[in-house]
Amino acid sequence: MTRIDAKFAELQAAGRKAFVAYVMAGDPDYDTSLQIVKGLPGAGVDIIELGIPFTDPMADGPTIQLAGQRALEGGQTLEKTLAMARAFRETDDTTPIVMMGYYNPIYNRGVDTFLADAKAAGVDGLIVVDLPPEEDDELCIPAQKAGLNFIRLATPTTDDKRLPRVLQNTSGFVYYVSITGITGAAEAQATDVAPEVARIKGQTDLPVIVGFGIKTPETAQAIASVADGAVVGSAIVKQIEEGRPVPEILDYVAGLAAGAHRG
Repeated sequence: MTRIDAKFAELQAAGRKAFVAYVMAGDPDYDTSLQIVKGLPGAGVDIIELGIPFTDPMADGPTIQLAGQRALEGGQTLEKTLAMARAFRETDDTTPIVMMGYYNPIYNRGVDTFLADAKAAGVDGLIVVDLPPEEDDELCIPAQKAGLNFIRLATPTTDDKRLPRVLQNTSGFVYYVSITGITGAAEAQATDVAPEVARIKGQTDLPVIVGFGIKTPETAQAIASVADGAVVGSAIVKQIEEGRPVPEILDYVAGLAAGAHRG
């Protein structure tokens, strides 16, 4: 059982939905980013998604693209992102960390080396958005063997023919993308999301967490009410981009978390 599995078992026992927060590692700089990440559990975050900055983030909108650029310009690397996970683990051994990004930096490091390093750093799962199920032998299967969850994205265009393939080697949870398009775009609608979550749950026992287009506590609550939880990324990253003080960013996150937990 991974920390992710344990967290969902704990939430289920408490009758509570999950709140997942995404931040870009190294944005706006390493020290501030680590301070934010360390503060997330206290703000009510159940699972942390730690973005790996990359030069060509094709699934991300301007907010996360710019965060990645800021991080890279500040000297953030995959090595420093793993170091951030290790530093987080020095004071928190229970909150799950999912590294989210693209395959290129992992490939460049070498899959076996990366997986060993990620496991040693206390990473619990991976979301690699540009590796389809047809490439499972490349990273997904080795990750599972290394004890890491491999979390797949399902979208509004994942039809009933494609869905079983997407779910086949997925573990930890399923990340349902609430809208068609890039991150930080239109607002998610619970009425649109509910039937899609039900459709996915008809084919898997995994929790289904919904992300993209969630910017307020009210939307987080509405989305969590029809799923197993909500993910917020761009809206949090926007707070960082605006240069808000860390306590103010964490207060904003706490409001979103409270909304999702009411779902």
